[in-house]
Amino acid sequence: MKRSNLTKMTLFLIVLIFLSSTASATMNVAVITDPTGKDPNGCAAGSQSFAANMFQSTFLFSQEHRMSLLSGGEGTSDVRIAAIIEALSLVESNKTPSEVVSVAPKYDGIRLMAVNPTQGIAVGGDFDVYVITVDNASSIKIQGFSSGVATVPAGTKGAIIHLRNSEGNPKYGTAATVRLQTAINIGKMIRDGYPATTIVSEAFGEVARDSGEDHGGGAVNLVSGVTTGDMFTPKELNQTGFEMEKPYSKVSSTGWSVGYPEAENYQVSPIDGSPLTVVYAYESLKSAITVSNDNPSVSTYGSDKQGISLATSSVVDAAVEAYGYDPVQITKSINKAIDAGTIVGVEHIDSSDLNVKENVKAIGVYYTPVPNGKTAPTWKLPISSDLFDLLGNIQSVIGILLILLALFRSTLIKSFFRRR
Repeated sequence: MKRSNLTKMTLFLIVLIFLSSTASATMNVAVITDPTGKDPNGCAAGSQSFAANMFQSTFLFSQEHRMSLLSGGEGTSDVRIAAIIEALSLVESNKTPSEVVSVAPKYDGIRLMAVNPTQGIAVGGDFDVYVITVDNASSIKIQGFSSGVATVPAGTKGAIIHLRNSEGNPKYGTAATVRLQTAINIGKMIRDGYPATTIVSEAFGEVARDSGEDHGGGAVNLVSGVTTGDMFTPKELNQTGFEMEKPYSKVSSTGWSVGYPEAENYQVSPIDGSPLTVVYAYESLKSAITVSNDNPSVSTYGSDKQGISLATSSVVDAAVEAYGYDPVQITKSINKAIDAGTIVGVEHIDSSDLNVKENVKAIGVYYTPVPNGKTAPTWKLPISSDLFDLLGNIQSVIGILLILLALFRSTLIKSFFRRR
């Protein structure tokens, strides 16, 4: 996050104060399974809530400092924005997670959580969390903390999960029980060797199902620098994000996919008739942020079509396997998929629309949606569209002449024979 980007983010947050109602993440979770920072899936974090406007509270991620900042709390939006801005200035100054969140207690009702793969996790301010650590002997330790500052030290496998219930949530009153049970399951998964990206996605699913704090939100893989982008966040101000325990899309074994609610109309792939598997939102979250040794992590931006992420991932996986991390070949493969109807609702892309990071096996694809609700791009013809207008006009003239001939054929025939 460069200083210019920090300024832009600050202005963006200030604008949101005036345009939207109060938003607060009620679940923040951060997990480190490889404190050396070498595992491409060894550190992840994310947020979700029953509340609206989750794009305000999901996470801020500095790729330069490999640090994610998550926020929430009972305080007002203007107070939270002030806390975030001060914390971001500390991130810019290369401070540790503990130093970054240390500003939170002076802001009434505000919570900040910061995580860095090699520097640990810290939460500060107004919170109800469990801190989970797992030592080299696979012994799990879970401790509860409320307010102040709590940490997972640098060099330690562990996690922090915060969870409260939002007002109006039908499952209000479940947070304390679900927070503890999810912390226990996180500890077990760290002990058993699951990567942080998988653990975060499973925490999303468990919290969504059991506590009702289920609206995305999203997550980030801090080591590989890939995120869920706008997959689950609300599309409009003062709206809720996607429900993380609900079906998100259907996908075939050959890569075709379609998002809900359109997915309800399909039982098999219209491309080849292969059966479709239901993919839940928290499972899609895991796919979006997990980097595989075999397949790259693929993030899509610019389109809110819910099936597009999985379809793009399938196409990119095949392209990388065939051609390696060649932007030109990946671009060709995506455009062929758009032409074939495997990827729908977006324009063709150029190589400049790709962000290819071979060192961490991650690829970002930036789409432009097709206008007017169409499913396919406008045909790019080898001749000018003006010629088609001209041909259309000629055709119209011929059509009119044919109609006149049909109406006056008897008169014309008599006139013809009279002249002979």
